[in-house]
Amino acid sequence: MVHRLILDTDVAMGAPGSDIDDGFAMALTVDVTDQQLELVTTVNGNIDVDTSTALALHLLDRLGRPDIPVVRGAARPLRRPLHDHPARDRVADVREHLTPLKPAPGRAATAIVDLVCANPGEITIVAIGPLTNVALALALEPDVATAVKEIIIMGGAFLRTTSMLAMPGEFNIWIDPEAAAIVLNSGAPLRFLGLDVTLQVELNRADADRLTATGRPFASYAGQCAHAWIDYLREAYPGREFCTAPMHDPLAVAVVSKPGLVTWRPARVEVEICSDITRGVTVADLLTSRNPPEPNCMVATEVDSVAFIEFFLNHVYSL
Repeated sequence: MVHRLILDTDVAMGAPGSDIDDGFAMALTVDVTDQQLELVTTVNGNIDVDTSTALALHLLDRLGRPDIPVVRGAARPLRRPLHDHPARDRVADVREHLTPLKPAPGRAATAIVDLVCANPGEITIVAIGPLTNVALALALEPDVATAVKEIIIMGGAFLRTTSMLAMPGEFNIWIDPEAAAIVLNSGAPLRFLGLDVTLQVELNRADADRLTATGRPFASYAGQCAHAWIDYLREAYPGREFCTAPMHDPLAVAVVSKPGLVTWRPARVEVEICSDITRGVTVADLLTSRNPPEPNCMVATEVDSVAFIEFFLNHVYSL
């Protein structure tokens, strides 16, 4: 069976001081044989949406798939102030150094509606950035909730907290909690992979060295980006030793083909939108009480890290 995908992303691989796992996720969707990437939509998150759009086009070109349409999405959250991207100063001129490529016309939310509703039960959305585009698509056309095959989301934390007062919720949910609330209450089939599992899947320096040594067009570039990101983490967080890069977003792509990489639990999840102290916190009821609420999603609670890394590297090495 071929899985037809929309990848909704705030991709930033290639921008100095920006996270890289979204680029690896895009690479997986291109290489895994039972996945067919039909649309990429970009969203403000790790980086501004215009730079993300340019980088998505650049990465697809590097991956040999410039034919896949990229549609620019939301430039800001639904209601929250625009996030001050940590890498803003370092990426001001990123777009000037990329081959100028044009995105497909239109808006991301509309493109999502059109593709999903024209192919009921066929399209899986893999959302690895803030959920603004997905929420807007559901608001434009509520039938997306029943027409979509499922929505797989990298976001949230369900068995732990972030332990960060400045960002109490996981980043993708914290950026636009109102969008996350809309998605959670939409009735769409949802699967969430939160920090509980994604922080357990990591790329280390030895893996990055092996990627660089392949000499392959994407793999060698990705290995260089991995080293640069680990270096950045060590400088940005001097009190902590960083020798690895978590592969949050590639795990969301991998479970499309291999859902057994993680253990899933039905849950009722709500997101905090009223208090800045707990902004974006995802509260998960795992339905263990005597009179549990109705579930609205599945959440990942465990992951086979070794099997995932083997699956992941076997694909990326060849690119």
